[in-house]
Amino acid sequence: MVSPARLFAMSAAAQPAQTRTHRSENFPVASVLIAPQHRAAILAYYQFARGADDVADSPIFTADEKIARLDAYEATLLGKTDAIDNALPLRAALAERKLSSAHACDLLRAFRMDATKTRYANWDELIHYCAYSAAPVGRFVLDVHGEADTTWPASDALCAALQVINHVQDCAADYRNLDRVYIPLDAMARAGTRVEALAAARASSELRACLKEVTQKTASLVAQGAGLPGQVRDFRLRLETAVISHIAEALTGLLLARDPLSERVHLTKGSLLGVTLAGMLDGLRSRTGRKAALSPSEQRGL
Repeated sequence: MVSPARLFAMSAAAQPAQTRTHRSENFPVASVLIAPQHRAAILAYYQFARGADDVADSPIFTADEKIARLDAYEATLLGKTDAIDNALPLRAALAERKLSSAHACDLLRAFRMDATKTRYANWDELIHYCAYSAAPVGRFVLDVHGEADTTWPASDALCAALQVINHVQDCAADYRNLDRVYIPLDAMARAGTRVEALAAARASSELRACLKEVTQKTASLVAQGAGLPGQVRDFRLRLETAVISHIAEALTGLLLARDPLSERVHLTKGSLLGVTLAGMLDGLRSRTGRKAALSPSEQRGL
């Protein structure tokens, strides 16, 4: 952990400009489906994650500087300093709700990996990364709602799918801007291509085959995560997770059909509306099925 003097110096130094807001993600962050009493805590977690992610992705800082700043995020979260403004709202939210800092600290582990690791040898390495970069997000939201940890496996799969979808969407930009490649190297080798192919204006047939393999594996994660809404007790969160599941499925379909190097692989506003409505309908169905399986006293608790 960095010294207090170093932390003070970093708090006075310019931090990276935030590159995204919660409205620019693939998935809804603290949307209107989330109950108002939970929204502030989720947005505090997002602010913490976004700020730390911008540190890890900074083209200005060296790897050592990134690690030092990420250490400052953790020190602030744990109450050892007030150096990082982006960590203070989450620290307050955790204290107010008596929640663990583990899910935020796990994220920092992923960002430290980003500071030093630029290649992933295989799918298992990538999923290990997702266990820290993606799974903690879903687990935190579930904890905020008081959901059981038996929901974590399905949530982990869905969150990992969203993470890999983002990696495939941004594979060219990540390589060009950060020299970072999340596409597994063994998948590239099987398809007869190399990381340098990511710099092209259009994906070669070999690279398309590689990205298709990765996307098909991601579709399996989406399928594993599809059971999450039916496991969630909170009605509004059930709708939210159903919408996210449908978004992940739709984006996977786009990636199988399009070239992320030369084509847009994001949902249009019209498509997003349709996917959202379909997801909410599925969420309502899962609630009906859940209630039918419960006793009258359990139903009253929903």
